[in-house]
Amino acid sequence: METLKLVLSTEFDYNNRVTGMSTAGSSAKRAPQARIERIALGSDPPAKIMALRASIARIAEIDAAWRNASVVARSVKTNAPAMPLTDWELMSGARQRALAVRELLVEQKLETDLYVGLEGGFHSISVDSEWHTFLRGWAFVTDGRRGSFGMSPSISVPDAIVKNVIEGKRELGLVIDEVAGQRDVRSRQGAWGLLSRDLLTRSMSFEAALIAAFAPFYNSELYSEKS
Repeated sequence: METLKLVLSTEFDYNNRVTGMSTAGSSAKRAPQARIERIALGSDPPAKIMALRASIARIAEIDAAWRNASVVARSVKTNAPAMPLTDWELMSGARQRALAVRELLVEQKLETDLYVGLEGGFHSISVDSEWHTFLRGWAFVTDGRRGSFGMSPSISVPDAIVKNVIEGKRELGLVIDEVAGQRDVRSRQGAWGLLSRDLLTRSMSFEAALIAAFAPFYNSELYSEKS
């Protein structure tokens, strides 16, 4: 499986970039998008499947090519840690899931139009010497030729939960079950629901990440190399 290499650059020259970003003419009639019939997900938890179906429904409101898309969900094995603690681990895990489900379905001669990976976990950052840990999710989508990442919103995680997960080397799902006094919270509202009093759920967070990751496929004219 390919190794993901991420490089962050702050030297991008917006005045001399090759690809134009003008929105001029955005009201012009768009070229028809390729029909999307089947989308594969490299996970099978209910919250992730719900997020994928919800994102497809949202996209179908603006692009008829997505209206009849169905979901194929498969559990896959990856090298991602059980509890990702950085954006790199999250992005790598999401990409591995998408590539793994593609490999699985191609072997079974059950190819789909798009392959999706979702990964949720922590990302910590120091601001003015103070550490902040956020819960967030990443999505990766590929059609076998090109790929695209999308990130969910982030929500701050209480220090007690962070310590229990990181220092205790435990999965967030187990810790959240203890805090909530319930079983299998991750399959319903998830840690997102507990932290936001159900204003945001795990499924909703992944839905936002998916809509972002799908953008080059439902807005291909803007994302094309010739745009």
